[in-house]
Amino acid sequence: MMPNPYLQPLQFLVGEWRTIGAHPLVPDTQLHGKVVFDWILGGAYLQMTSTIDHPDFPDGLAIFGSDNEQEETYLLYFDERGVSRKQHFRLEENGWKWWRDDPEFSQRFIITLENEGNTMVGKGEMRKKSGDWERDLDLTYYRIWHMVQPIQSNMQTVN
Repeated sequence: MMPNPYLQPLQFLVGEWRTIGAHPLVPDTQLHGKVVFDWILGGAYLQMTSTIDHPDFPDGLAIFGSDNEQEETYLLYFDERGVSRKQHFRLEENGWKWWRDDPEFSQRFIITLENEGNTMVGKGEMRKKSGDWERDLDLTYYRIWHMVQPIQSNMQTVN
């Protein structure tokens, strides 16, 4: 499979990141975890797996993809609670963000790049039933390792 041109700008994410964060449900608790970004199918999609070492926070998986006709990018999220969500994402001048607008439950997560892209500071917010935006998960990502090129697939086209 060939690399997806709409996702190639996300190459800087590929690798392993250590996370430290906070959430209003567990005040005065520092959350530790790990996030790994990997290309799948030779760069056709980007996969993000995330874990937080706290029993109240589920392990999750997100697949980043695109719709080239609409020139939009999305991520599909699923976690061990059985929660699945579609979110939009977009690169920004100094970072990136993902969001979900839904009348029952909306979320947004804005990430700012620091330290030449080796640190990312993420701020999350949520809104229930068109109420006010509330603080949600905040995570700071610290790069552990970085893969320079997407993995090329060994798949061959059969005619």
